[in-house]
Amino acid sequence: MEVNPDNPAWLEKSHPNFLRWKKARELSIDRGKFVSSVIKQQLQTKNLIVLDLGSGEGGTSKVFSDGNFVVSFDLSLIRLQRQKEDIILSKECESSNKKSEIRICHFDQREKSESNIEGDFSVENSFEMTHKNLVNGTALQLPFSDNSFDLIIIQDVIEHLTDVNEFYSEVKRVLKSKGTVYLSTPNKFSIFNFIADPHFGLPLVSLLNRDWIKKYFLKYFRKDDYNRTDIAQLFSLNDVTNLFKNDFEIKLHTKFSVTELFNGNKGIVWSNFHLKLIAFCKVIRFDKVIIKIANDKIGLLNQYFTPTFYIILKKLT
Repeated sequence: MEVNPDNPAWLEKSHPNFLRWKKARELSIDRGKFVSSVIKQQLQTKNLIVLDLGSGEGGTSKVFSDGNFVVSFDLSLIRLQRQKEDIILSKECESSNKKSEIRICHFDQREKSESNIEGDFSVENSFEMTHKNLVNGTALQLPFSDNSFDLIIIQDVIEHLTDVNEFYSEVKRVLKSKGTVYLSTPNKFSIFNFIADPHFGLPLVSLLNRDWIKKYFLKYFRKDDYNRTDIAQLFSLNDVTNLFKNDFEIKLHTKFSVTELFNGNKGIVWSNFHLKLIAFCKVIRFDKVIIKIANDKIGLLNQYFTPTFYIILKKLT
């Protein structure tokens, strides 16, 4: 999610992370296919109402739009515009005479309050159910009615949010009873992220909170990023489980993701450090050992080694 849509750092070629972000954009569809493969371990992925929350380049939304109704939601208008060249910007999701398969619906909670618009958008009533829809807004105040979605996809987003508790309340509110959440997020305490942070490619940064990253790192080395509010602050496994444990059944999918990783799935990692590490493990045939010991338990292996958590959350009734 990008806070400054008028001058996004991820499109600036001079930015030190440009090539890393560019590779992630190019793998958008592969990443979406991987997300689908994880979810299919526990849920049929057809005839669902899906919210892709923080949809970025839209690869995951595109994958899920086959056989489902998908809302592609992002804070960055530029990201939404990049998902489709022929887009209509419609301030309150109103219909347009111009034909387009995809519309952007812009929503600002402040505008809603000032104009005395009551209630939230009903997914069924606000959108044509045969189309994928792009919605521009903040994840901290989702413009949807209660119990709107069967599946919510939260892919590498939660670590960028400024108020996780408010976000959690909104996700729980708009998710249907017995609904499903897919969550992926980097592991704060993974030894691999300790060596090379997934966002900067540098050691130690993964352990720091957002304020410390700004004070001790951005202030001196990435001054152009200093005023961004979406700098990643990573979660530990305990952080994630404590956040969701009261309302969700939690299921890790580490073993499946590790197997896919060493089978050549391109949608899992894209940093040079991790790609070289994977190649090295395969050369010395350590990949088979890793696959064998990988598990889905909330134990030491996932707490301190797994680089990224891939989690399916089932809402409790």
